[in-house]
Amino acid sequence: MNLLGRSFKQAYAYLFARKLFYPAHLFLYKLSMSGLGIRNSENDYLSGEKAFIRYLINNGKLNDGVILDIGANIGHYSIMLRKQQIRLPLFAFEPHPAAFKKLEAAARTYRFTPVPLGAGEVPATAAIYDYAGDGGSEHASIYKEVIEQLHEGQAEEKHITLTTIDDFIAGNQLSKIALLKIDTEGHELGVLKGAQTAIERGLIAAVQIEFNEMNVISRTFFRDIVAVLPGYDFYRLLPDGLKPLGKYNVTQYEIFAFQNIVALRKSAR
Repeated sequence: MNLLGRSFKQAYAYLFARKLFYPAHLFLYKLSMSGLGIRNSENDYLSGEKAFIRYLINNGKLNDGVILDIGANIGHYSIMLRKQQIRLPLFAFEPHPAAFKKLEAAARTYRFTPVPLGAGEVPATAAIYDYAGDGGSEHASIYKEVIEQLHEGQAEEKHITLTTIDDFIAGNQLSKIALLKIDTEGHELGVLKGAQTAIERGLIAAVQIEFNEMNVISRTFFRDIVAVLPGYDFYRLLPDGLKPLGKYNVTQYEIFAFQNIVALRKSAR
């Protein structure tokens, strides 16, 4: 911040950092987050996902390779891709048995491959938690606290199987991941740690993740995600395109509220 900026900030704080103005500042803070592409989960337009898919198409980034949709739930994102006429091989991962049944039905209609697995740092048997009696919700997570603390529900446990992205790539002899999309309710870092060989080999051109309050539950900082993706530039999705986040700094990166983040491999931009 330059001298003029610091002077303005000090003058503003002196005049308006008062209990009287606190509610107005809190309202403006939340409003500004929406303008920064945060907390806009209402639809694919506001979330920036449609703009991102247009960017990928217009820049020829979906001409070859495959797409991995990790944490696909009932297939919303995969269906959106197919409706955008994207015909690359698409593997949609969903470990929750109730959600997977719906994903299978969507896969038959929209011609993608459903995979009844989760992804993590190592292959394992694990538990996933969802609302009791309402299996297959989009909030299902390997962290029980997501259901019971964050959403104040009663959690029900299901046993699931985890693979790693590296094992899946090797087992299916994949040579390029055009897009790795991860929406795993706080488990995104674990998924990326299980893709380190692919990342090091430059096989993954683009990564899209959600970063939100679930990352508080999993104790994941944005900096942890930056660290496992060396050689990538980071962007926040807005309705009209990608906004570069620039060099890591706490103020701009560590915001624990819904946002779509994209990492593009530098040599693949």
